[in-house]
Amino acid sequence: MAALDPIGILEAHVAAFNDRDIDGLLRGFTADAEWVTGRYRCSGIGELTELFIGAFGAIAPRLEIVRAVPGDGLVAAELVERMAIDGQVVAAPIAGFYTLRGGRIAIAKIYREGSADIPTAGAGAE
Repeated sequence: MAALDPIGILEAHVAAFNDRDIDGLLRGFTADAEWVTGRYRCSGIGELTELFIGAFGAIAPRLEIVRAVPGDGLVAAELVERMAIDGQVVAAPIAGFYTLRGGRIAIAKIYREGSADIPTAGAGAE
């Protein structure tokens, strides 16, 4: 992977996620990467593979970067995740904090507004 700036690393991550490109998505993480939410933690490529394959199920999530602020070896981002729940598109605002190492994501801390849980239909539907 060519060296990218912190925003470029995040943009590549979001593009691979939205394309359901599991191989491209996993290439963006270090081998020992950690994924942390308010209620969940996984680490390593094996657990990340399970996490993302599970996430690409029936709810068809898509991410949009609202804004991102780069730092030295990190990027903080405001994102929106849109997904289909019970036939409705639901939007979930997200704060993401990504620690980078060697041009890859080493730690991702992801927080949905109000809860780490997937929202239900009727809450934030667009």
